[in-house]
Amino acid sequence: MAGNKTLTMIKPGAVKNKHIGAIIDRIEQAGFRIVAIKSTKLSKGAAEEFYQEHKGKPFFNDLVSFMSSGPIVAAVLYKDNAVEDFRKLIGSTDPENAEPGTIRKDFAESKERNAVHGSDSDESAERECHFFFSTMEYLEVLK
Repeated sequence: MAGNKTLTMIKPGAVKNKHIGAIIDRIEQAGFRIVAIKSTKLSKGAAEEFYQEHKGKPFFNDLVSFMSSGPIVAAVLYKDNAVEDFRKLIGSTDPENAEPGTIRKDFAESKERNAVHGSDSDESAERECHFFFSTMEYLEVLK
């Protein structure tokens, strides 16, 4: 059974380029409810921890450097089939391969600076939501 929550991060490049409002609008127009949201800045250590499953991969250090380079906006999104529907909304990691009208196609600078993060599984969503938010911060909203 598919879960009903996922995590997104609007990445430093999209924040710097003032795309927060447009991206949030796309998310809400797609039927997602934002149940928790915050603006923060990841330290290098926090970025390493968040992306731990990529440690040892060739892009890991650049990813950590980029994700700790400026503010991000993290949000817990709620909708039936949240992970799969959000992955469709954001499009391919590489904006060159993303479908027209997807968030990454419209707002990404490059594959490495692809505007937003989206959980890739229900298990990842659970871990990632708890990375930024306590359950108390959004559980009451879900009732």
